Amino acid sequence: QVQLVESGGGPVQAGGSLRLSCAASGRTFSRSVMGWFRQAPGKERECVAAISWSGGRTAYLESVKGRFTISRDNAKNTVYLQMNSLNPEDTAVYYCAADRGDRSSTDVAALSAEYDYWGQGTQVTVSS
Repeated sequence: QVQLVESGGGPVQAGGSLRLSCAASGRTFSRSVMGWFRQAPGKERECVAAISWSGGRTAYLESVKGRFTISRDNAKNTVYLQMNSLNPEDTAVYYCAADRGDRSSTDVAALSAEYDYWGQGTQVTVSS
């Protein structure tokens, strides 16, 4: 059974940092594009960051550029999202996602429909 399990969320004060992790099991994701999405109450799910399976290419939502960093460890089947300088607008449920692994080594994906596997999400709450 394929599973993506997020961890590392929680409450944090504005200006603080969190590191989210997403551990994959059930199959290898070493050839999968991985992404982090978030969804705040009353808002659509948006892609925060994505990373190619090689790790050589990343993409970020404009509002998190310079503050968030996505990385991956294929040997551990894990993807990370380092979040710095958090602000209340970053409050959301954060989801990890993976595609089926049929893209080139430099491809990334920013649309929910491009991903095949999803985690259950982890809540991030930033207080001012």
